[in-house]
Amino acid sequence: MLTEATVVQQLKDLHDPFLHKTFEETNAIQEISIKEEKNHVSVKIALAKTGTAEQMQLQSTIVNLLKEAGAATVGLRFTELPQEVLERFGSAAPKEEETLLTSKKTTFLAIASGKGGVGKSTVSVNLAVSLARLGKKVGLIDADIYGFSVPDMMGITKRPVVRGEKIIPVERFGVQVISMGFFVEDNSPVIWRGPMLGKMLNSFFNEVEWGDIDYLLLDLPPGTGDVALDVHSMLPSCKELIVTTPHPTAAFVAARAGAMAIKTDHEVIGVIENMAFFESKVTREKEYVFGKGGGEKLAEELQAPLLGQLPLQQPDWNDDDFAPSIYQEDHDLGKIYRDIASKVVELT
Repeated sequence: MLTEATVVQQLKDLHDPFLHKTFEETNAIQEISIKEEKNHVSVKIALAKTGTAEQMQLQSTIVNLLKEAGAATVGLRFTELPQEVLERFGSAAPKEEETLLTSKKTTFLAIASGKGGVGKSTVSVNLAVSLARLGKKVGLIDADIYGFSVPDMMGITKRPVVRGEKIIPVERFGVQVISMGFFVEDNSPVIWRGPMLGKMLNSFFNEVEWGDIDYLLLDLPPGTGDVALDVHSMLPSCKELIVTTPHPTAAFVAARAGAMAIKTDHEVIGVIENMAFFESKVTREKEYVFGKGGGEKLAEELQAPLLGQLPLQQPDWNDDDFAPSIYQEDHDLGKIYRDIASKVVELT
């Protein structure tokens, strides 16, 4: 079992990327918390400058070191060193060009679920489009690398192009989109192990020309596997929405995804209940096909608001502009998604 002394021993010789002094010299390791029952380690690190590409590289190094030392999961928080420490080592930390991962303007929002089949990707694409309809600049990463579906759901037929050393995402309905689906032929399966998935996800962040965006949404794969773990380590300030159906079992499983977010210091800002009921167009009677109450129960357990309950309804398809999963702005569900998007803006 890891101890605080072991954590310090593993990290003390790492160097601040700007001061070029060891963590021991700068007193960078400010807080250590170990949850023995989960073998989870949380560490707060102070650097000369936060929110940089160097921090992201250092973050990966720290996670790997602590996992090699026996940690099952690692949560990291970064803060800036006090001015007196900077002055002592004669550095004010150089200014660097802002990137997507260092941007103070961009809000990262992951859409997660405990299991497949609850409509997480449908929620992701419609929430992204609804945020764009509110005038926000929006990007969407289809991070479900094994089960990519966003291009098909949004009716995207184009592929990204390369300009210089950057990939230009495809824009649809005012949303910039990148997906593994753009890089495979004929719907081929992706047979990769964890490290390759992490590299692809890192490429989506660093090699894509996102421009100046307000929100970057990530459609995560279901569960708590490698990609979800990579997102939690790459984006310590990422916020999360958890998608469930009303069925008690679905909500029970979704709670794991929420618990993982909380354990890795991510903020769960809300729960969305999909397939909440079916409403007859003739009688207007509601039938609770998948049960009732799962969304409220999950929201209560995660201590987060229930942002919306989405009924079972089909989008209005337009053969001239086909996007099989996008609801029009005046559609009943389009209005609900717009309301959810407005709540997300308020919460972020």
